[in-house]
Amino acid sequence: MKAFATISPDLSYWQKQTTPLFTDLYWNVPEQKFGTVNVIGGNSQNFATPVKIAEYLTRNFPIKHLNNVFPDILKSKFPPLPNLIFTPSTSSGSFAKTRELITVTNSANANLFIGDLSRNSETLIALSLATQPTAELVSAGHYSHFAKPLNVLTRDTIDLLAPEIEPLLRQPETILVASMIQLQKVFRAIFYPKMILLSQPLIPIIETLHKFTLSYSATLLTFHQNNLIVASSGKIITTHLVDTHYSPITLWAGELAAKVTVLNLFNPHKTLEATTAAIHYQPGN
Repeated sequence: MKAFATISPDLSYWQKQTTPLFTDLYWNVPEQKFGTVNVIGGNSQNFATPVKIAEYLTRNFPIKHLNNVFPDILKSKFPPLPNLIFTPSTSSGSFAKTRELITVTNSANANLFIGDLSRNSETLIALSLATQPTAELVSAGHYSHFAKPLNVLTRDTIDLLAPEIEPLLRQPETILVASMIQLQKVFRAIFYPKMILLSQPLIPIIETLHKFTLSYSATLLTFHQNNLIVASSGKIITTHLVDTHYSPITLWAGELAAKVTVLNLFNPHKTLEATTAAIHYQPGN
């Protein structure tokens, strides 16, 4: 593992987004509905955010099949609708380890793990398996854009999966929309030799994320010292928060992660660019 990759002394890998970059990617949002996207989350006590984000995606993006995936303990809470998928629950009312959940996630072009999850060991195992592509689906050429489904993780999904997250970090189809505190948990869980600290200035954080994404294939979107930071394949792009429509609170409400999901879906193999473009993208503009 290249944990201590050489840092360019001129920080040439760092780009500042002072005006919107990669706006040409907006034109790749298709006019005709395309793709299958799962919004995955919820438990017996809380499922508001998965519903809200699925509605946001349905209103604003041409997705052919947009599914809410819930544990089946919630089935009685909803009318029978074709875009609701229920998989078996644990006794505590969250996702259980089942083949059904793995099949659902592997049958999509993209999965947005939006959170509102119960923190228990069985749900941790269930979602860890659900984010690993099955060999038979990949070999059958099931996906039109990605060899494997795109997996975007945000909110408490990252806290839950942190202990088992290393295999996900090695997949280029993984994007984490995570706070700095959550990234600290991830770094500790994988015993990464360079820790990030909330008290650090921006440049040391950028240097560490540069090295981290040279070692791991996942893309990161985080926030530090009033800057949104996108890190992918050793490249860094920062955006001042004041230049966006977000606040330190609304960053984590789910809409940004939703836009990251669809712009990556419609712009495959341009993860750094699509994730950065999502920051300024306003549907309908």
